[in-house]
Amino acid sequence: MPDFTSLKYETDDRIAHIVLNRPDVLNAIDQAMPGEIARAVAAANDDDDIHVIVVSGAGRAFCAGYDLKIHAEADGASQAVQEMPWDPMADYRMMKANTDAFASLWRSHKPTVAKVHGAAVAGGSDIALSCDIVMMAHDARIGYPPARVWGCPSSGMWVHRLGPQLAKRMLFTGDLIDGVEAARIGLALEAPPAGELDGQVEALCRRISAVPKNQLMMHKLMINQAVDAMGLHNTQMVATLFDGMARHSPEGLWFKRRAEEAGFHEAVRQRDSGEPIPEGRQATGNGR
Repeated sequence: MPDFTSLKYETDDRIAHIVLNRPDVLNAIDQAMPGEIARAVAAANDDDDIHVIVVSGAGRAFCAGYDLKIHAEADGASQAVQEMPWDPMADYRMMKANTDAFASLWRSHKPTVAKVHGAAVAGGSDIALSCDIVMMAHDARIGYPPARVWGCPSSGMWVHRLGPQLAKRMLFTGDLIDGVEAARIGLALEAPPAGELDGQVEALCRRISAVPKNQLMMHKLMINQAVDAMGLHNTQMVATLFDGMARHSPEGLWFKRRAEEAGFHEAVRQRDSGEPIPEGRQATGNGR
């Protein structure tokens, strides 16, 4: 069994549990987490006793997205933003590795279930939506706020989960929705009260785990090929490229400067407030 620093891996009868385990920062994604998720999925797939995989978060949330505060507030270039002119392929290689690691949940031969409480925000939503089934507490929140500026969801799953109109509604606004609304529009399977989430996920996974592994694998491959035929691979390639562009556009560089000047949390507050975000020459400081 691999050693993990950002998550815990446990098994219980026929169920494997991947628990994102950085609770002090709401399980924000560090450099280790994507690769560790992929290795945990591989461990579950290699374990002949496991029939289903549950992904959850320790503490108060599922996952608050990438741990970008230090990178956003640091003066000048960082892991998230290169010096200009930037190399889009270097950025793509970095982000595509993360996209592929999260997609291991989708590609897993065994069913995967996201158990979402608290929040699954930005990169946290990438992880949740890469699972086959999403179960959310009624008061949990999910969304991709960096769609407003400085990001594009590299997993590409929004359109394949919701269809074009609802995916546009989510990404044109960057809004968060609760579990009740997520279940209503089909993003989540169910949204029980928070105190009942563990029990309902356990009951569903016990029901799934009673099915032979080969049956589960056949059904998953059959359904996934339909999503692949709709262009999931190309969606992820374009989304990952656009994510890098969003961080190096005039508006993305404005957001980085704003985080350096006022702090990441203030930059996020302004991004999400609904105030107009500076564009083009105004964003570069040359338009006034």
